Order: sequence, then structure tokens, then C-alpha cells
Amino acid sequence: MNYLAHALLAGPLATDRVGGVAGDFVKGLLQPCPAWLDPALAEGVRLHRRIDSFADTHPAFRRSRARVSDARKRFGGVLVDMFYDHFLAVHWQRYSPAPLTDFTAETYRLLASHLDALPAPFAPVFARMAAHDWLGSYRDTANVALALDRMAHHRARQPNPLAGAGEELQAAYPGFEADFLDFFPDALAFANEVRRRR
Repeated sequence: MNYLAHALLAGPLATDRVGGVAGDFVKGLLQPCPAWLDPALAEGVRLHRRIDSFADTHPAFRRSRARVSDARKRFGGVLVDMFYDHFLAVHWQRYSPAPLTDFTAETYRLLASHLDALPAPFAPVFARMAAHDWLGSYRDTANVALALDRMAHHRARQPNPLAGAGEELQAAYPGFEADFLDFFPDALAFANEVRRRR
């Protein structure tokens, strides 16, 4: 899952949301919790990891990965994560009573207030995320395509298949959307159950 999905799936606790959004920047084992990491944030990172594992095995997510062209299969999970943030933004009112703009503003505020407790590499990413409203901008397919092009530039010194990958979303838009609509209610139920059992 990508940033917006992790933020919503994290639930109401601030530390879960922060750990969920920044989860990919926390490396290594969490048991025992590293001394540098707040245990409450570690819970959010654990939830992030559980959600990613759940997504990787969900039939709808796997269908979406299969829709990605052979030339970009290696990055299928990354693409589907981004596409699902687009569909979450488009269908936001189905999944949250808060307006998307309010939710994203609150998420940026929470992340800013916890920056000192997160790995240093997250800080410049957060600065760009907040400055360009990544969480809200994915509603527009052009912004998804732009983000993928930027990732292609940052991930490799030479061109890679993420460049131009926005065309993948356009090529199978109804299929990706149907997959997302099948997947996301299950992801919400899974995340709620994980939080309930803690």
C-alpha cells in the first residue's frame, strides 16, 4: 500500500498513522523494539507491515498486479500501490466521514510533530510530500503519472520501466478500479481486526 491508504488504514491513533505512513523508512526487526524507536510508533510500523503482507496475498491485489504489462511486471506492486491511492482519493467518501482535505492536513500535521522520532531519510520525503500534497494529489491521474516518472528518475541512474508507467493505469482503468473496490473493504476490516486484537 502507498501513503494515503496506510494513513487511513492505520485508524484513529496518531502514532499508528505516523508509523503507518513512515513504515517503509523503518528497517529491520521490531521485536524487540529498537531503543531509538518509540514503542507506540513501532506498533504503527507493525500494522503497516501486516497490511502490506495482507495486500500481497489478496486476490484483487493480485489481479491488479497481473494487469500490469510484462515490461513493468517487476514494479507491479509499486504501480498497484500508487493506483490504489488514486482510487482511494476518488472514492474517499465511501471510506471516511472526514473530507479528504481535512484528513490530509491532519496527517501532515501529525507527521511534522513526530519527525524527530522517525528515521532521518523520511524528513526530506515528508517535506516534498507536504509541499506538493502527495496524499491529496493522487486523485488526479496526471499526478499519479508524474509521481511515477519522478520515482523512475530517483530509483535508477539509468531509465527504468517506471518512466511513463502512468499509461498502465489508463490502459486498464476500469479493471484496476474494480479490483480496488473489491480489495479495500477487506483491507479496512483486516486493519480494524489487527488493531482490535492488540
